[in-house]
Amino acid sequence: MDPQTTRTKKGKAAVKADEAKVDLTAVVVAVNDSEPCVLTVGHADTLPSGPFALEHRSLQSGLRGWVEQQTGHALGYIEQLYTFADRDRIGTERHQRVISISYLALTRKEQATNSAACGWQSWYEYFPWEDHRFGTPPVLLDRLRPRLIEWAGGASEPTTQRERRQRAAIAFGFDDRHWNEELTLQRYELLYEAALIEEAGGGRDAIAAAAGKPMVADHRRILATGIARLRSKIKYRPVVFELMRPSFTLLQLQRTVEALAGRLINKPNFRRLVEQQDLVEETGETSLDTGGRPAKLYRFRHAVLDDRAIAGTKLPLARA
Repeated sequence: MDPQTTRTKKGKAAVKADEAKVDLTAVVVAVNDSEPCVLTVGHADTLPSGPFALEHRSLQSGLRGWVEQQTGHALGYIEQLYTFADRDRIGTERHQRVISISYLALTRKEQATNSAACGWQSWYEYFPWEDHRFGTPPVLLDRLRPRLIEWAGGASEPTTQRERRQRAAIAFGFDDRHWNEELTLQRYELLYEAALIEEAGGGRDAIAAAAGKPMVADHRRILATGIARLRSKIKYRPVVFELMRPSFTLLQLQRTVEALAGRLINKPNFRRLVEQQDLVEETGETSLDTGGRPAKLYRFRHAVLDDRAIAGTKLPLARA
């Protein structure tokens, strides 16, 4: 029997060990001064990652080990994000398929050990069209929209032209459609398909048209997946508190949610819903860092801390 061939106990199809390489990739998110940041390593825009080795006890332990080794940062909350195994994810060796198992990690920036080998980057540097807190981004109106319309019209068949135009309108909120902040991955993949970003081989013209910093390999696609997951999750799970300091004002909590969602929230509705669901409790102290009247400080309720998967917990995302 070929020593490089392994079989499952159930006798499933054989898989050669040298045909695939498994990488572990981390999207480590923090919010700093109302800016959502992602942890990168090296001089390039690269997410922390490394191969899954036999000495790793589990996938999670392997991921935690690589992140700590590369950044000096010990991970707290993590969850598996997605497994990327597309055929075009080819490794450095010929005929080797790269399988990347990605994870989403939430932390606070001050918890990280300072290291010259890593840094925190605003995720809007990679996705400038995703930040709608100050209105529709100019890059979306002035650069992306006309190029996407041109791409849609460049299809040879009228049916394909209509399909492309509709997909762009739904993803990017064209033609008076509603902007859905959760479609981050769909928007990135549409730009990739239209060759408007550097990772798709578009070159300098693509960078000028779509803006946003490129990342190594398909790391920007992995980051887009993490953003979409987190934007969806904060609506029904209290994971946002993983990003908060032990005590905070309600305005700081609101600004954190707005930073992640890339859009503004109605202040009265936000506060009412947070209070109605008993997510927080007063600490009895106040903050003087508000630039005005002292603001009450709150903390995440211990009852919720004991059950972070509390059903029905959500934070409102309504336009101001």
